[in-house]
Amino acid sequence: MSDAVREILADWRLPVWLTLSILLAAVVYLRGWLAIRKTRRQQFSGMRMASFFCGLGILWLAIGSPMDGFADALLSAHMVEHLLLMMVVPPLLLCGLPAVPLLSPILRIPFLRRIARWMVKPAVAWLAMNLTFLGWHVPAAYDFALEHENWHAVEHLCFLSASLLFWWCVVRPWPAAKHRLSWGILLYLVSADMVNTLLSAFLAFCGRPVYAYYLGHANPFHVSPLDDQTLGAVVMWVFGSIIFLIPATGITVRLAGFNSSGSQFAPTNATESGHLR
Repeated sequence: MSDAVREILADWRLPVWLTLSILLAAVVYLRGWLAIRKTRRQQFSGMRMASFFCGLGILWLAIGSPMDGFADALLSAHMVEHLLLMMVVPPLLLCGLPAVPLLSPILRIPFLRRIARWMVKPAVAWLAMNLTFLGWHVPAAYDFALEHENWHAVEHLCFLSASLLFWWCVVRPWPAAKHRLSWGILLYLVSADMVNTLLSAFLAFCGRPVYAYYLGHANPFHVSPLDDQTLGAVVMWVFGSIIFLIPATGITVRLAGFNSSGSQFAPTNATESGHLR
């Protein structure tokens, strides 16, 4: 184990409030899942619960484990952290159908239901995630978040909440209104991938370190800031695109597929799969 890794591990402290919050979410979800499962056993399967708990586990890994220390030292590790928060954790949580198990008392309030319906309109959700994504990668905002731990936590919260809205429109977990699949969801996903690609390409090919934080702080791994930035951009570009294109490919197959008789079928309601609605 290198001295740099040993130093980061030695500096790590268990984030008590974050850990307790995640455990509380797990307990509340489990309680609601057990109650709903009595009448919706097939819908609330063990895989749903496993997906939600896996999402919580990766959330803690991204911002509660020593990975957060590596993210402070390396831009590439920071991009992995962002990738997990925005593109891995939200779909996993939403595939667990968390709305009713977690939020059933809130969902009974008409005013809050109206706000929630507005926030998960595709145009609103798309803008929320992509403006949040781009805004926090502006050099001044990015450096400020790394210099101020509380604002770094706000950045993480912004990424997670905006991405939950974005992926809600793709996963559409029960009890979201049922929608037929349409080609519009492909534009929704591909255009978001284009935003990710443009930022990644800029960071990879601009030929200079963009974030002053990494110039003003010694790199314990002795990686040059430009090489670290290029690696982070490649990680975000490649894996981010894969995550966007997997559901886009699945939806394309469903929309353009053929049934056994060879005739093209009409778009089906995604409730059949229980994932895309």
